[in-house]
Amino acid sequence: MSTDTTRDRVLGLIASSGPITAASLARELGVTSAGVRRHLTALTDVGFITEHDQAGPVNRGRGRPSRSYVATNQGQHALASAYTGVAVDALAFMREHGGLEEFVEAKSAELEKTLAVSVPADGTLGERVDALSKALGEQGYATSVRPGPGGYTVQLCQGHCPVQSIAEAAPEWCEAEARAFSRILDVHVQRLSTLAGGAHVCTTTIPLAVAGTKEG
Repeated sequence: MSTDTTRDRVLGLIASSGPITAASLARELGVTSAGVRRHLTALTDVGFITEHDQAGPVNRGRGRPSRSYVATNQGQHALASAYTGVAVDALAFMREHGGLEEFVEAKSAELEKTLAVSVPADGTLGERVDALSKALGEQGYATSVRPGPGGYTVQLCQGHCPVQSIAEAAPEWCEAEARAFSRILDVHVQRLSTLAGGAHVCTTTIPLAVAGTKEG
């Protein structure tokens, strides 16, 4: 396996699962800690990743706290397609001459139709969120599902978006995507952050149940 391929895998895993430590990266990728550290240094030097600043005190036991990493906007762009420049120009043209809203809604409907096939209508909401996350991964999104506070919500996280540059040029794209998630899951969802807005991950909060009635 080439160095570049391994480095791409390191960057991709940081984008999808960050904040993540060097030890976790080595374990997930099946490489040595020394090898991972070399890639982390190289990715940091080119500005593709950065250390994650955790809010508040963190107790990791003895010794110094383990460093964890997230992808920067520059790193996200490095994962994106080389053809996004043409797409961004096309969006700018449509914004100026008309048709942007119709285009975004049409592409959102296509994505919704593709994802909905993989989401079982008779599963629990938690199972359906997991299925949606997997379906997004098959479309090039690096996704994960994390529990929310109290167990009443989950967070659908997208550490990489294949259309990030497009979403930066047209924030309507993110809004349409969130509406598609809501229709697929048949529940109101809330976007907390987006890669296009400068965050290191897109985060969508999905309620599993109202307080006092946790989903079993």
